Amino acid sequence: MIAILARGVSLREKADIVRFLESEGHRVSVGTLDGETIVGVLGPCDDGLASRLAGWPGVRETRRDVPPYALVSREHHPATSTVKVAGITIGGDDVVVIAGPCSVESEEQIVAAARGVAAAGARLLRGGAFKPRTSPYGFQGLGETALRLLAIARQETGLPVVSEVVATEDVELVARYADMLQVGARNMQNFRLLAACGRQPRPVLLKRAHMATLDELLLAAEYVVANGNPRVVLCERGIRTFETATRNTLDVSAVPVLRERSHLPVIVDPSHAAGRREWVAPLARAAVAAGADGLLVEVHPDPAHALSDGRQSLTIEAFAEAMRGLRRVAAAVERPIAGGTERLSSACP
Repeated sequence: MIAILARGVSLREKADIVRFLESEGHRVSVGTLDGETIVGVLGPCDDGLASRLAGWPGVRETRRDVPPYALVSREHHPATSTVKVAGITIGGDDVVVIAGPCSVESEEQIVAAARGVAAAGARLLRGGAFKPRTSPYGFQGLGETALRLLAIARQETGLPVVSEVVATEDVELVARYADMLQVGARNMQNFRLLAACGRQPRPVLLKRAHMATLDELLLAAEYVVANGNPRVVLCERGIRTFETATRNTLDVSAVPVLRERSHLPVIVDPSHAAGRREWVAPLARAAVAAGADGLLVEVHPDPAHALSDGRQSLTIEAFAEAMRGLRRVAAAVERPIAGGTERLSSACP
């Protein structure tokens, strides 16, 4: 439920309303829209509370038809949020590209990848240290060794690091090395892990699960924010459908829908949606055209010998070419690629 306060309501009246709601055992959020103050009641509330609040001095209107993910919804927080990762802003005017290998395999591999994606215009480096794999026999990652190698790559290139956390007991460890924690699709509804990510200060990249609705994704984000961490970025990475040509089906419509329902930044992972490197660049361009705030792209110096997801990983050269195409699309929708230095061709439409 939200209460829209009358224009010109005094600070004392605002405080009285908040105190009343808290005395009834409710958590409260306060925001503004077009000069009006919006007071949100988090969690369930009954009709009686809405009726009593409607008659409170300074309350102009109450609404109960609001989504259950209060903290991440537009109704409670109308202004679009941005998330800073070590000084890099996601959700601003520019499109931010995060790139790197699925898994960290060696110092030589991750440093080469970091240098390559940085030269092509990526602003953050991705790399898996802990890998949740469908098969128990798949490469599971190098753990803390990989995190140390990511720190070396960051020192070499200046790129902030994004790495996945798969267990609550690893949150503190990953946060010690990474600039942003990723919660993968398989863990989107691991609620204890989400809560643990909410209790630490690093920003969180939250990926949509294979079979999750957008409301379920937003409720997962609510877990993180409700536990104290408002710095969440949503990621569409393809969902499971009847189609088998691609690894997953990229839900491009998720981008405008999420941007309408939530104030959180939205990025797209075209690599996991495509499953094949030749389709990654077209899907990335579609995501930017649809309004995505960023991209998460898998890039490997030698995809043919990658220990995981080599088939969907771009070479460094292919990533540089994809970035050139992305800049054209970004320019057309007036969302330039953050940090891009290459000039557009004069033949660019």
